[in-house]
Amino acid sequence: MKLALVTGASSGIGLMYAHELAKTYHYDLLLVSNQEQELNEVAADIHQKYGVQALTKYADLSLENAAEELHDFCKKNNYEIEILINNAGVFFFNELNNTSIKRIELMLMLHVVTSTKMVRLFGEDMCARGKGYILNMSSMSCWMAMPGIQCYNATKSYLYNFSKSLWYEYKPKGVVVTVMTPGAVDTALFGLSEKWRKIAVNLHVSIPPEKLVKRALRKMFKGKKWDMPGIINHIAVPFLKHLPDWLVFFVIKRISKFMK
Repeated sequence: MKLALVTGASSGIGLMYAHELAKTYHYDLLLVSNQEQELNEVAADIHQKYGVQALTKYADLSLENAAEELHDFCKKNNYEIEILINNAGVFFFNELNNTSIKRIELMLMLHVVTSTKMVRLFGEDMCARGKGYILNMSSMSCWMAMPGIQCYNATKSYLYNFSKSLWYEYKPKGVVVTVMTPGAVDTALFGLSEKWRKIAVNLHVSIPPEKLVKRALRKMFKGKKWDMPGIINHIAVPFLKHLPDWLVFFVIKRISKFMK
């Protein structure tokens, strides 16, 4: 049974990926999340709306052997994963010394360890079949050295470079690896108030998740190795790489207002 596997599928961007893959591309799905009730509700809704199979797997992808267990689960049930959407992630804004080791480990496991293992395990299967698609979610912040989000930026930088490097390894084997580096996305992930979320969208600083997802899947199916939505973001990246120190400190003093 050929499936598209989406992690973090119970809400936010992952939820949008699930709907778009079912609605536009008519893929049967394997939806993965650590929110079991919400996940089952999403699967039932997708099946009812689009008539595709929407299978679920409750899993905490921050655990050490999560990727191996998920891969074994697919093998046992003869699920052939043709598309892997590595979307599960977390975000927090905090100085490193005020961040618990447990939260640091959570981010490293989700963004680096499990994501890498997922690509390694399912990617090998795809290469053996000579076809497959892998989409990893990085962030425009991968180019930013910004206090308060040091772990987030570092893990997203890893995903960006890992994915682009792997594109060259996998493309000759018939497998596409695409990495997206969006700026702010209009979801609850960043903890912005409704007021600031609306302002960010209106100023085109933030992008609606459904718009991001449509673009990401188009780029993936075209075989692109990297994409970043938004002209403003493309203009901003060179500037972000060379922010003067005084401006960084200014932003840090003001950013707490946006997180309320």
